[in-house]
Amino acid sequence: MDNILKQTVEILRKSNYTIAFTGAGISVESGIPPFRGEHGLWNKYNPEVLDLGYYLDHAEECWVYIREIFYDFFADAHPNPAHLVLAEMEQKGLLKSVITQNIDNLHIEAGNKVVHEFHGNSKKLKCLKCGKVYAANEFDFKNIPPRCKIDNEILKPDFIFFGEGIPANAYSNSFADAEKAEVCIIIGSTGEVTPASYVPRTAKQAGATIIEINPEESSFTHAVTDIHLKGKASEIMTKLAKELF
Repeated sequence: MDNILKQTVEILRKSNYTIAFTGAGISVESGIPPFRGEHGLWNKYNPEVLDLGYYLDHAEECWVYIREIFYDFFADAHPNPAHLVLAEMEQKGLLKSVITQNIDNLHIEAGNKVVHEFHGNSKKLKCLKCGKVYAANEFDFKNIPPRCKIDNEILKPDFIFFGEGIPANAYSNSFADAEKAEVCIIIGSTGEVTPASYVPRTAKQAGATIIEINPEESSFTHAVTDIHLKGKASEIMTKLAKELF
């Protein structure tokens, strides 16, 4: 592992355009469980509450579960060392952007400035009628559903529901960065969710070196990965930081 770490550090130092692509695995150590898998949230909750069509017809019912999952359960989550190392990499000019599948806002809280939120952000609420966007902390979630202060419509969390398209800016910026990348660091993504999983594949096709940080093999491992650093995100990123900074 030491030799692979040193090799990785040299690759990162030489790269003029490094991006990070993150999934649920980077936030597990912050107390946020993944949606899929053995301990995933969909084993406890019905995914229908985040289906756009169902939500539009049953918004008040859905908000009971949305509040519990995103505004009670996730409320105390804070960035962990993996998030903080990525922020420091950006500050030191070693990272151009973070492309994240996560909606927890932890990259921004950690200090990253260039974050392409592929699936949106749970810390924002949007009125589907007038388009106004609010910070979620403007509302007291003891009283649900939250309503628009302009037209009293029920607000929707500003992340992607099933049946909803990827935000245009996040989509275009993510793939633009992937095409320019010399190195793409995958952290905590299994590569099972499309179209997000095409981002590292696009980087690979454009000639980037793919560094994967995951405790287990993923669908990326044998398809695009050049270096697989096997372990938890915080553990591996902390080791990299000691050599890199």
